[in-house]
Amino acid sequence: MNAPILTETELLGLINDARKQGKSIAFANGIFDLLHVGHVRYLQDASCEADVLVVGVNSDDSARALKGEGRPVMTDRERAELIAAIRGVTYVTIFRDTSPARLIAVLQPDVHCKGTDYTAESVPERAIVLGYGGRVAIVGDPKDHSTTAILEKMRGQ
Repeated sequence: MNAPILTETELLGLINDARKQGKSIAFANGIFDLLHVGHVRYLQDASCEADVLVVGVNSDDSARALKGEGRPVMTDRERAELIAAIRGVTYVTIFRDTSPARLIAVLQPDVHCKGTDYTAESVPERAIVLGYGGRVAIVGDPKDHSTTAILEKMRGQ
């Protein structure tokens, strides 16, 4: 069964319930445009960091602001559905900001997971996470996969 795609309010309620049950929360995020094996490995590794894995998917507007016109290729709802189907993902939410910082500050996950294109020191949201007592984890395989590279290859560039 796929993970539910929730609003921020719905998600916060379920996370609070999970915490009352003694469960730990991990958070991962991304645009996830044209899902590839690097995304799957990143999320499956992130799911090993805590009892519950919440994945934030950038909205269409925030993805466009970050990646430029012509992106994303798929709608935020379609991308969220694909992420929800990955084993280990507990909950999915679509967020409208270009950065997950505000959502992280609201949810306060025990672990904020980022891919191997970061170091624990270079994660942009690091200060927020450490500020409430959370930790940062670098997960996934080496950054050898890229949606941008796949699109360029498809376009013959």
